[in-house]
Amino acid sequence: MKTRATLDVAGIKVGVTNLDKVLYPKAGFTKGQVIDYYIRISLVLLPYLRNRPITMKRYPDGVEGFFFYEKKCPAHRPEWIRTAKVPKTGGGEVNYCVMDDLPALVWAANLADLELHTFLHVAPRIDRPQFLAFDLDPGPPADILLCCKIGLQVRDLFTGLGLESFAKTSGSKGLQVYVPLNTATTYEKTKPFAHAIAELLERQSPKEVVSRMQKSLRPGKILVDWSQNDDKKTTINVYSLRAKERPTVSTPVGWKEVEQAWKRKRPLSFTSDEALARVEKLGDLFAPVLELKQRLPPLATLEKL
Repeated sequence: MKTRATLDVAGIKVGVTNLDKVLYPKAGFTKGQVIDYYIRISLVLLPYLRNRPITMKRYPDGVEGFFFYEKKCPAHRPEWIRTAKVPKTGGGEVNYCVMDDLPALVWAANLADLELHTFLHVAPRIDRPQFLAFDLDPGPPADILLCCKIGLQVRDLFTGLGLESFAKTSGSKGLQVYVPLNTATTYEKTKPFAHAIAELLERQSPKEVVSRMQKSLRPGKILVDWSQNDDKKTTINVYSLRAKERPTVSTPVGWKEVEQAWKRKRPLSFTSDEALARVEKLGDLFAPVLELKQRLPPLATLEKL
């Protein structure tokens, strides 16, 4: 039997259901706890969602059950949920949800939208990425520790170009590196640049890095996935939960932490409670990604490295 309740969220009545339903069986983590996490993390999370079209990844029966991606904002959405139109590759457009505020975030969490997948741009400037993003994805037996080593190489490459970069765990197997731009650019510039960086890393560390997507090339190596730098692709948002055995979170980490993880062989992984505690202690380590203005050098610059 479905149980229902109404929450007063920032002055808006948001209907919620089945708060006791367990969505992470091995951890005993309920839908109510999912909603509570998103409410408690919202102060640092919402700036990364504002004006950003979002793909919802919904797990109505929990992390061990059926899931689906929902790009089109559902017709049953409340009238106060904002949307943004994004062109489709083959023509037409998709009306995405935009999680601008806490009521919208609670509404999505109640739909068992455990994972928040967002674009690198905000509406209406959907042709202008705000940053470069690299997803370091380990092919077993490689793991997040090797991701940390390669992540440090990514950092050093960009430091050599005069650019700062920032790391976060994917909340799953790997590590992600973001290079804030927040200046006028296009995907036609950022995607080839990201591809060239991945190829450069592969040349520098051919036994540890692969830049091509073929699965046969990936065992024991880190895929430096540059393909996320595309106006049609989304990636896991910072502070989003992941649908794993435990309620892990895509969590910002400092470069010193990445260095220590690699040196001491201590994998980086954080649950919802740990992510909240880190924000309380450290603040939002990822904040410069939204604020720091940097410009990419010409692509030809990489030929000299």
